[in-house]
Amino acid sequence: MSATEYHKLLGIGPTAFDGLADHLEERDYEGRTYRHVPDARRGVERGTVLIEGTVVRGFPKVPRTLVLETGIPEGFDARTVAVEEKLNGYNVRIARVDGELLAFSRSGIVCPFTTRIVERDLALEGLFEAHPEAMVCGEMIGPENPYTAHEYDGIDSIAFRAFDWRDRVTGHPLPVEERRRRYDRFAVPQAPSLGTFDRDEAAGEVRRIVDELDAQDREGVVMKSPDATTQLKYTTSAANRGDLAYAFSLPFEYGRSFVFRRLIREAFQSVEWDESTDEAAARAHDLGEAILLSMCETIETIDAGGVAGKEHTVRASGETIDALLEHLRGQGLAVDVLEDRTEDGDRVVTFRKPSRSTTDRTENYLEGQVVRE
Repeated sequence: MSATEYHKLLGIGPTAFDGLADHLEERDYEGRTYRHVPDARRGVERGTVLIEGTVVRGFPKVPRTLVLETGIPEGFDARTVAVEEKLNGYNVRIARVDGELLAFSRSGIVCPFTTRIVERDLALEGLFEAHPEAMVCGEMIGPENPYTAHEYDGIDSIAFRAFDWRDRVTGHPLPVEERRRRYDRFAVPQAPSLGTFDRDEAAGEVRRIVDELDAQDREGVVMKSPDATTQLKYTTSAANRGDLAYAFSLPFEYGRSFVFRRLIREAFQSVEWDESTDEAAARAHDLGEAILLSMCETIETIDAGGVAGKEHTVRASGETIDALLEHLRGQGLAVDVLEDRTEDGDRVVTFRKPSRSTTDRTENYLEGQVVRE
């Protein structure tokens, strides 16, 4: 397809497309060449893909509120707000392009592992036959996850949960109730619905829900207008602590902005929750443990001759595992396979993504390198 036709599908002018085209990244997936938008530009969402004469839209960035009481009425014009659980995994969009099912990462890269897992676990033929322009949007969750592993009751390996349904080309979403009905019709599992509330009463209801999710070490909520065109997210303290623990287990990989944003969320939540001095002190204690203990564990590991990095376990066919490892290494990631075995007919591989920066700098400091600040 010519650039002119692509710009029409994207809904932008030819000059704007020319400016966008300079920033597109080209990739190949099993004989298919495609281009994707690595960062939002010219009004086009990050992760948007140009492939086989069509467009697969990126998923829009969902804004966050730090204060429920004021953020909800400020963020929504609709009289009611639908609340769904925000799941801890990795974002994926599934589309059928020229008859083939493809699973795209948030940045717009075709993931061979996710594509094969979706083909194995989800029966989407009927959905795409009835709605060929659908873009199935969801989260891959579970403990055997190559990107973001998290424990969920009833999920032993990896699973998909839909949280949105959009038109592949325009990116326009289905209303929440219609989307849930359609996915139910095609037996596609969805993110849990936690209720629909009057906008002016939603803050109290969401706080109650967040408290319950926090106690279960869950991620948080996404609030949506009935037509799904407006969305707002809010995370639990447990999620913030988990993010901080992860970041400080690799202290030389994550920037100050990553840490600062999560500390800010905790501070605003503590104030809005009207916590007592003791409650705020307990929150501070938990945050301090998340930050310090994870960092100490990493330093101790390296001091004992180990390597910093995160371990993941995945379970699939041998071909799917090979495709995943090749994909990760093709993205420039170092991958160390720690265990490779067969279990119940599946290949089960545990691998580590080593962090050379954290390992090398920690070793240098342990050996006495002076820190100049």
